[in-house]
Amino acid sequence: MLDCKLVGTNAHGAVCRQALLFLGRGVKKVRTVSSSYRFLLLIFVVLIAGLSQGLLLPLLTILLEKSGVSSGMNGLNAVALYIGMFLIMLVIEKPVRKFGYKRVIILGIMLVMAATLLFPLWKNLVFWFALRMLVGMGDSALHYSSQLWITSTSPAEKRGRNISIYGMAYAIGFSIGPLGINLMSFGVWVPFAVIGGCFGLALLLLLKMPHEYPVREEKNAPAKSRYIGAIRIAWFALFPALLYGYMESSMNSNFPVYGLRMGISESWVSVLLPAFGIGSLILQIPLGLWSDRKGRKQVLMLAGFAGGLAFLSVPLFGNNVWGILFAFIAAGGLVGSFYSLGLAYVADLVPKAYLPAANVIASINFSVGSIIGPNLGGLGIQYVSPGSMFYFLGSMFLLFIGLGFFFQRTKQEEKTSLIRFTN
Repeated sequence: MLDCKLVGTNAHGAVCRQALLFLGRGVKKVRTVSSSYRFLLLIFVVLIAGLSQGLLLPLLTILLEKSGVSSGMNGLNAVALYIGMFLIMLVIEKPVRKFGYKRVIILGIMLVMAATLLFPLWKNLVFWFALRMLVGMGDSALHYSSQLWITSTSPAEKRGRNISIYGMAYAIGFSIGPLGINLMSFGVWVPFAVIGGCFGLALLLLLKMPHEYPVREEKNAPAKSRYIGAIRIAWFALFPALLYGYMESSMNSNFPVYGLRMGISESWVSVLLPAFGIGSLILQIPLGLWSDRKGRKQVLMLAGFAGGLAFLSVPLFGNNVWGILFAFIAAGGLVGSFYSLGLAYVADLVPKAYLPAANVIASINFSVGSIIGPNLGGLGIQYVSPGSMFYFLGSMFLLFIGLGFFFQRTKQEEKTSLIRFTN
C-alpha cells in the first residue's frame, strides 16, 4: 500500500497522491452498480421469497395432514411464521441502520435457506414450529430491508410504479410456488432443495452489491421520537398494511371453510383463491402508475371503497361460483396492492430518516392483521354466519375510507412533508 506521507510534497508525492486517487476511483467503480441493476436484483430476491412462501405454506400443511396431525394443531403450527415476523420487527431497525440493507437481506436469506433445508430431516411439531419461526424472521428481515431500500432510493414520480412491481413480483412467486408440490413425486426433500438452490443463487448475486445505508438525521433523534413522529405524520398511510395482512390471512384460512359450508366443491375452492391473486397481478402496476400521477391517497381510497363493496357482494352470490370468481378478481385487483401502495404513501409523507421506523410499524401492522384475520373470521363463521367473514372484510375497508376523510385535516402537513422529504 502506498504511503504518501513518506514521499513528501515533491513531484514524487504528487504522483503518489494521483495514483491513490486513481486507485480510489477504480475501487468505487468496481463497487458501484446502476440503480436499475439494484432494483432488478431486489425484484428477483422478492420473487424467490414469494416462491418460497407459496410453496412452503401448502407443502408443510399437506405433510402434516398426511402424518395424521389434527387440523387444529396444523393451523397452530402455521402461526409460528407470523410470530417470527412479529418478533423480528421489534429489533430490525437498529441492525439495518448499523449494517446496511445488503447485510440484513443476506442474513434473512440465510435464515430462510437454512430452515428450509432442515424441514425434511425431522418431522416433529416442535421442531417445525421453531423452523417456521426462523422462516418468518428471515422472510420478514429480507422484505423489510428490500422494501426500505426501494422506497428510500426511488424518485417520488416512480415510487408507486417501483413498489408495485415489487408487489407484483412477490405475487407471481407466491402464485407459482404451489406448483412445486408436484416435485414431491421425486422425493420429499426435492421441493425444499429447489427453494434452497434458488435462495443460494440470489445470495451469490447479492454478494456483488455495494453496501448502502438508510439516511440518517444530522442529529439522530431517539428511537421513540422517530416512531411517534412516523405515526403522527403517516398513521393513515400505515393502516393499509394492517388491512392487507388481515385480508390475506383471512382469505387463505377462512375461505376454504366458507366455501365448503356453502356447498362449493374443493376443486372450485382451489380455483377461486388464485383468482384473487390474478386480479392483483392485473391491476398492481396500473394502480401504482396512477398513484404516481393522481396521488397515493386518492387511489387508496377509491380502490378501498370499490374493493370493500366487492367483498360485501360475495355472500349475495351464495354458491354461484362464477359470481364469486368475478367478485374475487375485482377485489384482488382493487386491494391486492394495498400493502405496496401504503408503503409508497408512507415514503411520500415521512422524512427519509423516519422511513426505517415507519416500515417497522407497517410490518408489525401486517403481522397483527395476519393474526387477527383468521381468528375473527373463524369466530364469525362459527357463531354468526358463513358470510360474516366478508361482512367483516368489507366493513374494514369502508372504515378505512372514513379515516381517510378524517386524515384531510393534515393536508397542509402532508404537502410540507412532500416538499421537504421526497426525491
